[in-house]
Amino acid sequence: MEKFKLMGYKETEMNDELIQHINEIRQKWGKKLLILGHYYVPDEVFQLTDVQGDSLALSQYAESDSSAEAVIFCGVHFMAETADILENSPEKIKSRGGKQVPVMLLDVAAGCPMADMAKIEDVEAAWAVFGQALDVEAEFLPVTYVNSSASVKAFCGRHGGTVCTSANAESVLKWAFSQKNRVFFLPDQNLGRNTALKMGVLPEEICLWNEETWTSPSVLEKIRRSKVILWNGYCPIHHEMEPLKESFLGKIMVHPECPQEVVSQSDISGSTTELIRVVKNSMPGENLMIGTEATLVNRLKREYPDRNILHLGKEHFCQDMLRNTLSQLCNVLDSLETGNPINVVKVPAEIAEDARTALRRMLEVKK
Repeated sequence: MEKFKLMGYKETEMNDELIQHINEIRQKWGKKLLILGHYYVPDEVFQLTDVQGDSLALSQYAESDSSAEAVIFCGVHFMAETADILENSPEKIKSRGGKQVPVMLLDVAAGCPMADMAKIEDVEAAWAVFGQALDVEAEFLPVTYVNSSASVKAFCGRHGGTVCTSANAESVLKWAFSQKNRVFFLPDQNLGRNTALKMGVLPEEICLWNEETWTSPSVLEKIRRSKVILWNGYCPIHHEMEPLKESFLGKIMVHPECPQEVVSQSDISGSTTELIRVVKNSMPGENLMIGTEATLVNRLKREYPDRNILHLGKEHFCQDMLRNTLSQLCNVLDSLETGNPINVVKVPAEIAEDARTALRRMLEVKK
């Protein structure tokens, strides 16, 4: 909030004022307000959220909550989209007497580079090329990682496909192969490759899509030979992780968004929630090296000071998650107080419907 900047506080004093202001509004709204916090947002914001978790779990929590009249998502854009898709389904709107619940971001510029790598027009163009090689509707099932735009989720929903998370990717891919011969996996090439290889898909049966050579006959032949076609996307944070060069007397834990050579040398490859669980269940004095976003790793180091927790390589911070600040949270809360909420993320109804179909198919897949 601008008024705090003008009062001449030092940063810590300003934070105290902001926190007090935030808590006053939270207390006033009570259960009518739900603030969700992704694991990667800064600690000063994270501690002021009502529920913490990964992106899909937070969206599902919002969907199950019956008290909230407003939802604030401390995260990035695709997360708020997913929350809106689930929170404002026709069934939920009907149960609220026709009322929609606004889902707000702290900063609408907080995006996801990986999600942005899969533009819907490019995805549809690739699908058309696949149709030149094979009967695309009969042969292919599209599966998108939850870290994708609502439009891409909707594309999967329209074509019989689904969504996956880093925790259930293997179960979802097994289901996909029970439906069709080939999987079009997007947008994260690393999660797709790591999951497929773990399932026993051969490296030569995995193809990385490259739109620059899509007219080449050799590309069409490669598509025909492939069981998994990967979109050429990745998380810049995890994609930059490199294999450990020296030996490490301890446990190496990485996110499956990391490159295959990093995952192959790890003791555990798991979702953010799984990495947290492993740390929680570890023993005092244990050596743990973690390959994921640095805000989370640093938080785990503070929460478990009796473990020796190290970063895999240098610290990698998600700059979009760092856009979630106390000042931004204050601005959003103040807008609620005036009755004119800002940074509302609203998915168009026709896109939301198909995206919701893809999400619900995932929830029907058994682990």
